[in-house]
Amino acid sequence: MNKIEMNKIRTVCVYCGSGPGTNPRFTESAVTLGRIFAENGIRLVYGGGSFGLMGAIATSVLDHGGMVTGIIPDFLTARENALSRVQEMVVTPDMHERKRLMFERSDAFVALPGGVGTLEELVEQLTWQQLGRHSKPVLLANIDGFWEPLFDLLAHMRETQFIRQGFAVEILKADRVEEILPKLRSAAAHLPDSAKEMAPEIARRL
Repeated sequence: MNKIEMNKIRTVCVYCGSGPGTNPRFTESAVTLGRIFAENGIRLVYGGGSFGLMGAIATSVLDHGGMVTGIIPDFLTARENALSRVQEMVVTPDMHERKRLMFERSDAFVALPGGVGTLEELVEQLTWQQLGRHSKPVLLANIDGFWEPLFDLLAHMRETQFIRQGFAVEILKADRVEEILPKLRSAAAHLPDSAKEMAPEIARRL
């Protein structure tokens, strides 16, 4: 059994912006993470576009000999210019199906900097986790402190008891891209295989 199998991380879903943002380190981090995934045999699952951070990470994985699955709803294939180089491109009828397949195809989730769409996808995974529907690792790539306002908001929710004891949000944090894969592997290594799965009938209803 190789190291990847032992640590249970074979595919990672990355949520990120379809634009580059204002900080060059955002794109640099996406490119670096793509290289790290390729070098470690981690398949990228992402939103399928070729622009912004989405395009940067997918292109980097491919340029370094890695594997990419893009999952994109039909109405966004032209708007986000679906990346034709990927080994697998899944076109879904809607956003709901896209998110369900991204969940099913992934062993862990990483959020790079992004906008409302990135936040929505991330928060949905945190919600499913909080409700006990999965235990797959979820990590925020806190590049140059991008996600600090969200960490502050989560702390505020705990202080005001909207996130109550017993309903903790288990979220990993990495300030450097190089920390991401080791943290995901460490978290996954402590989970039984059954804890990472969501029953198909539950996934369809969410």
